[in-house]
Parts: sequence; structure tokens; C-alpha cells
Amino acid sequence: MYLPPNYEICLLFMFCTMICWGSWANTMKLCPGYRFQLFYWDYVIGLLVGVITLGLTLGSLSHTGKAFFFDVEAAPLRAILLAAAGGALFNMANLLLVAAIEIAGMAVAFPVGIGLALVVGALSSYVLSPHGNARLLFGGITLVVVAIICDALAYRERELGKKASIRGIILSLVCGVLMGTFYPLVSHAMSTPNAPGPYGIAFFFVLGVAICALPVNFILMKKPIDGASPVSMTGYRNASAKWHVAGILGGAIWIAGATLNFVASRVNYVGPAVSYSIGQGATLVSALWGVFIWREFASPSPRILKLLVTMFICFVAGLSAIALAPLFSN
Repeated sequence: MYLPPNYEICLLFMFCTMICWGSWANTMKLCPGYRFQLFYWDYVIGLLVGVITLGLTLGSLSHTGKAFFFDVEAAPLRAILLAAAGGALFNMANLLLVAAIEIAGMAVAFPVGIGLALVVGALSSYVLSPHGNARLLFGGITLVVVAIICDALAYRERELGKKASIRGIILSLVCGVLMGTFYPLVSHAMSTPNAPGPYGIAFFFVLGVAICALPVNFILMKKPIDGASPVSMTGYRNASAKWHVAGILGGAIWIAGATLNFVASRVNYVGPAVSYSIGQGATLVSALWGVFIWREFASPSPRILKLLVTMFICFVAGLSAIALAPLFSN
């Protein structure tokens, strides 16, 4: 399997994660009218296609460790269960995120939900595996929290008086708590004795997502949490081929970022807290998409504009501090 030989490549992998995690939801925008529960089936297919493709390419290079299939075959049960449990938690969080995007838009659901996930995931990951300069890491996280607050205030100003705004924020917050708990499980899975490498762990993670998605997404089809009418599989069968491709592409993009992040986290001087935190800079990428491409804050008031500018500045400063943390270890 391929593992980065230096910090520069690790940093490249982590920034690729940030771009992938912050961009995959754009594929939902390509499917107007396609209910998120139906989109999610294609998304899960994309996860499986993506993780196997990476396993057969980067995961099968013979630089170090076992090739992908041999690694998966020899995986201990404890590592499999931990990775799959992480996938199940991620699945529940991601379904809430997709619903929040439909209600509140990318410019809000990502900064609030994924921003909170960054705080929860980074803190718990650092406790389990303390790597990097703590002051830079937690200082960066603090700046990200400020950015989240600014974004939430801007959203409140834009959607003042609308019921959907409250529902969107609540879904984003619950998503953030759940999303922040999956990464420590994945990190622990990679740290167990005789554990498979990050490509194998990513495969078991996706299996956990798929197994959990079957009952949970069917429940959400019958009782949608976005307040809409129930959904049937007829809508999936009648959907445009372009919509199916978009959903599969969305899943493949997300798992590509996740796998590269798992790989970077295995480098000793980086660690899971730093790797996860930079990856969750996806909040900045998604906010850029939402504000400048999808115009979710079209014609903002002076107050909203100030809040958005402050949000972007704090995100950039926070992510820069987190990126420097491995270079100035305690």
C-alpha cells in the first residue's frame, strides 16, 4: 500500500480531503427534485465503488504493508467491528446532514454541522492519540468555533422568522455531534494489534455505512425528517440516469477524501486529530460553494456581509494553525 513519505504529501492528502468533503454535496444540486433518501442509495453505491477503486490502486502498491485484498482478508474481528461501527455512526450523521442541506442549504448545514463535528472529533481524537502542538491545534479549533458562530448568526439574520431555519439548525447540530464520534472509532480500529492499513479500514468503514443505511434510510423514506411526504422506490427507478450518476459520483468523491485522510493520519507525527481537523476544513470549501456559486446569501445586508467575511477569515486562520501543529510538536 502507499503511505506518504513526508509531511508535504500528508498535507496534500489532507487538503484533498478538505476539497472532497466540502464539494461532494454539490452533486445533490445537480439533481433538482430528487429526494435525498433516493439520492442516498446512489451515494452508498458510490462509496463502495470509490473505496474498492482506491484499494486496487494506491492500496495495492507494494511500498509498505500488504496489498489491499490480502490486508482485508487478514483483518482481525476487533478492527472490522470498530471500523464498521464508525461507518454506521457516520451514516446516521450523514443522512441528517443531507436532510439539513435540503432545508438550510450548504452555506449553513456544512459550517454548523461539520464545524461542530470538527470540535467533537478533534478533541476526542487528540485524547486518544495526542500528536502535534496542542496550543496551535486547539487555538485553530477555537477560531473555527468562532467561524461557526458567525455563520449561524448570518443564517439567523437571513432566515429570521422562518420555521425551516430552526429545523435546519437542529438537524445540523445533531449531525455534528454524531459526525464527530465516528473518527475516533476509525482511528482506534487502525491502532488495534494486526489491524489492516487505512485502505482496508476504509473498506470496512463503507461496509458499516451500507449495512446501517439499509434499515435507517428505509425508515426515513417512510417517515421523512424534513417534513415532506413519504418516498417510494418507484421514484428511484424512474429517476434520470444523470441523477444516478451524480449520486454515485458524490459517494466516490467523499470516500476518496476519507481514505486519503485515513492514510495521512497513520503518519506518526501527524496523528488523527490534526488529519481530521484539516479534513473538516470542508466547512470552508462548502461555504465558498454555497455563498459564491449557489448564491445562498444573495444580496446580503451589511451585517450579514460582515459576519460572512469574519467567518472566512477565522476559518482560514484556524486551518492554518492546525496545519502548522505537526511542525511544532510539544
